[in-house]
Amino acid sequence: MKLGATLKILLVEDDELFRLGLRTRLQQETGLEIVAEAEDGEQAVELANLHPLDLVLLDVGLPGIGGIEACRQIRQQHSNLPILVLTSRSEKPMIARLIAAGAQGYCLKGIPSESLILALRSVAAGASWWDKTATTEIRAAFEGSRDAALPEKVASPLDNPLTKREQEILALVATGKSNQEIAQILYITSGTVRVHVHAILQKLEVRDRTQAAVLAIQKGLVAPELLSST
Repeated sequence: MKLGATLKILLVEDDELFRLGLRTRLQQETGLEIVAEAEDGEQAVELANLHPLDLVLLDVGLPGIGGIEACRQIRQQHSNLPILVLTSRSEKPMIARLIAAGAQGYCLKGIPSESLILALRSVAAGASWWDKTATTEIRAAFEGSRDAALPEKVASPLDNPLTKREQEILALVATGKSNQEIAQILYITSGTVRVHVHAILQKLEVRDRTQAAVLAIQKGLVAPELLSST
């Protein structure tokens, strides 16, 4: 997506009143355009094939094939089309399935509209965005009991290919921070952050930020104190 271009969004939500309110609010924002709306998973997949899109904003609890399967099919057919999930559900298995299906972000319904708009722009720009609740659930899903499992999963310095700075940046990536936000927190330029993120992806042999974040938590590549302080 070109800088300054209008963000073309497919809105997928089966609750008509909620969808109407969401569409009205988003279209008040400069640079956002709802180009199509779907009420179920099959329709979402069909519309994703019919319209040039920059982003899909997707509910999970949809009729038909459901939101997770719709996410998987859309990503399978449009590998570069980012999907941001907006739902009221936060169960661990569902979040793990969303990651596997290729979702690039997750927000809980009730999020302030300004935060949702920031999430939309961040995901469309290539960043991941995970609600704090989801981040907690992801950690719990991969760590299990912190007392029992964490010591076994923390990588030793010899096993961890990341530098201290890369670990700091990956910890911030795992909480859904954009490059610009990371740059501000660490007092470095966004260009420097991009270089570090690229190096992290190369070292971990993953294709995107979401996979890097999950692997960091799963393998203990980021010190627990860094995750808890972000």
